[in-house]
Amino acid sequence: ANQFCAQNKHPSQQPQSLAASLSFSAMAKWVEEELEDGLRGMYKIKQILASTKSEFQHVDVMDLEPFGRCLMIDGLLQSTQVDEFVYHESLVHPAMLLHPNPKVVYIGGGGEGATAREVLRHKSVEKCVMVDIDEHVVSFCREHLPENKEAFEDPRLELVIEDAKLILEKSPPKFDVIIMDLDDPLEGGPCYQLYTKEFYEMCKSKLTPGGILVTQAGQAGIKRHHIVWSAVNSTLRAVFPKVLPYNQAIYSFMDEWGWHLALSDATKPHKLSAEEVDKRIAARINGELKFLDGESWQGLFAISKVHRRTLAEETCVMTKGTHRFMHATGLTVAEDAPEAKRAKTE
Repeated sequence: ANQFCAQNKHPSQQPQSLAASLSFSAMAKWVEEELEDGLRGMYKIKQILASTKSEFQHVDVMDLEPFGRCLMIDGLLQSTQVDEFVYHESLVHPAMLLHPNPKVVYIGGGGEGATAREVLRHKSVEKCVMVDIDEHVVSFCREHLPENKEAFEDPRLELVIEDAKLILEKSPPKFDVIIMDLDDPLEGGPCYQLYTKEFYEMCKSKLTPGGILVTQAGQAGIKRHHIVWSAVNSTLRAVFPKVLPYNQAIYSFMDEWGWHLALSDATKPHKLSAEEVDKRIAARINGELKFLDGESWQGLFAISKVHRRTLAEETCVMTKGTHRFMHATGLTVAEDAPEAKRAKTE
């Protein structure tokens, strides 16, 4: 597995917005996304609803036939109507429910508002600090993703437009839960240094006693979990006394996705029965969760024999000088073949 540890090299070229791609062909009907070398997925476009470009990135909101309303950033799928709740409930609620009484929560990233939406469903939360660097994208998502509107209007939410690392460094150790909902660690991307031992050491120092950190950790399917997901686990284990790995299939991501939950106090109970999870959800969360309950909780943490072996053998600890990167996917827009052929013969 160690051959995937590499020194940081040159930044990769960023893809253009989907709207910009579409402008080159009036017949464009499909988005094609490169998932890994030799594997691509194609999604039929129903309608582009809105597009914008900020100082940092391109953003599109559109309807794709298989997924419904989708958010794309720099031409890459970020969340979709059909399954965004699976990702966000999996990211947020395990950490929140394992903590006995989370009152102050920090979100790094999460500009679309869905992570804050799930955090603010917890009755115990008194303050949720969400830090995203791109004000333009936050405003755009606030306008075009109505499912997250209430979160942005909740008085418990403190929205800060700034570098997530910088704000956390300046904060006192006051957070019960820290949630890192960051971009994937891509070579040349903005976030790969927020998956390092140095960063996690700083995060740990900002937690209250018994505090919990959770981070998204990229692809975690049977083929690609050893690239980044296992290295994030190894890196967190170099800082925290107990790290809980988990994964879940995300339909629109065409793979299983992974997270890691890091406990600052390994003596606290972390194995919950299905009955205990259901009890905590009923007592502590407003409204009904769509995906997570006591039974599905057991599935989240029941990782395969292959995954467990990979984690046991993993030795890569990511630092400021040593990183692993996810595949930097590309994007093209293809013509709908039958329509294009018909247009040429008319």
